[in-house]
Amino acid sequence: MNFKNRSYTLELLDNDVIPQKDLYQNLRELDFINQWLGGHQVVLAGLHYFLEKSRAIKPVSILEIGSGGGDNLRAIGRFLHKKNIPYHLQGVDLKNDCVQFARQHQNIPIQYQVCDYQLTDLTLQKPDYIFNSLFCHHFKEPDLINMLQWMYKHSEKGFFIADLHRHPLAYYSIKILTGLFSKSYLVRNDAPLSVLRGFRKTDWEILLDQAQIKNYKIRWKWAFRWLIIVEKPTIH
Repeated sequence: MNFKNRSYTLELLDNDVIPQKDLYQNLRELDFINQWLGGHQVVLAGLHYFLEKSRAIKPVSILEIGSGGGDNLRAIGRFLHKKNIPYHLQGVDLKNDCVQFARQHQNIPIQYQVCDYQLTDLTLQKPDYIFNSLFCHHFKEPDLINMLQWMYKHSEKGFFIADLHRHPLAYYSIKILTGLFSKSYLVRNDAPLSVLRGFRKTDWEILLDQAQIKNYKIRWKWAFRWLIIVEKPTIH
């Protein structure tokens, strides 16, 4: 097994057509994995960094690209509600079934769009922060460079990314766990493959440099996740 370089083998989730019931089972299990293996905590750590910098309690607008089943946005909504911080949350995903699932399961106000993230309608409000989670590893390097530049351009204050650390322990652990407990053939196939499509720290350094982004932080988080934080300069 090669962990030196990223794999470009497509995941089953990358297929254009996936039976709805199979996709929904996948989204339910991803929510569970994110809750118990730290995915939501990494996303919240990225948001918390920016909130600590701003200090002021004021409405915050957040856009997630590749929002999937919406579990990250729901976790953010719960977090902001506990902090008594007003918010406006948006999600965008290319798959209509993902957005329909997210709308069915939302218990807080979240606006969704079905489109390529680059076609997101931001005419009414430019978000303070843009983020994505477990989205970047679906793309090859040229597309990732474009994505980093797009997120920088279209966020008011900055963006953050949560994605996987390409590491043997991460690969074999998730392969065993999903093999034992997952009821989704999508999860059993894609979870270990997504680790092989994940990143090492040097990968992110090269991508950010090629995107001409200088002011960034790369932090390792449990369980085998990277948190990338890009802060835009404050204009006084």
